[in-house]
Amino acid sequence: MKALIFAAGKGTRLKPFTDHHPKALAVVNGVPLLERNIKYLQRYGINDFVINVHHFGGQIVSFLKENNNFGSKIEISDEKDALLETGGGLVFARQFLDHGEDFLILNADILTDLDLNGFIEYHQTKNDFATLAVSDRKSSRKLLFNSDMILRGWLNVESGEQRLAEFNKGFKPLAFSGIHCINPMIFNKIKRKGKFSIMEQYLDLMHTEEIHGYEHQANLIDVGKPESVLAAEKIFK
Repeated sequence: MKALIFAAGKGTRLKPFTDHHPKALAVVNGVPLLERNIKYLQRYGINDFVINVHHFGGQIVSFLKENNNFGSKIEISDEKDALLETGGGLVFARQFLDHGEDFLILNADILTDLDLNGFIEYHQTKNDFATLAVSDRKSSRKLLFNSDMILRGWLNVESGEQRLAEFNKGFKPLAFSGIHCINPMIFNKIKRKGKFSIMEQYLDLMHTEEIHGYEHQANLIDVGKPESVLAAEKIFK
């Protein structure tokens, strides 16, 4: 199985570090996030990676070269001309991923100890084009699922704004973990173009397609702010 690691973002919440570096090279207990996630995925037998780059992308390429790609095959999807966000970045990387086999997507600034074997097995049992890892944790935005764990909406917790595929029948609000298991058939379902969030496309597709959530209780930290680095260092040694 391949894994796409999103590492192109500007990481504005991690300033001043990201004024001169990509967020994927921010360190937790002395180890860059990108290295941690490559090694995390390798523990599940994944050694074939696509990494998208934009903001200080050359530093990521050099870092990988200096470490001999950590013994893996790594292809670079270089968004040097324009930052395309997660949806546009996925479409841009299609040439590396559209080969008939499921693949994982992971945000470079997410650290987790989620059991990927259970997640992948759940995805393949559902036979969907997309399965989203989710958990019951504090977040300003939640995805809404019905009793069958099918995506039916989105909620902004702070403003109360909702986007729904149907009337909210007591849907379960869960926070997205930044980890997806994807079948390449998704490329034929994506209608948006250019720069867009993959979550926006999921919310479009929930009206006509089944997108399942996989609820987990694993440790997970979005290392997007300086204070979250300190929280991550307590868990991820």
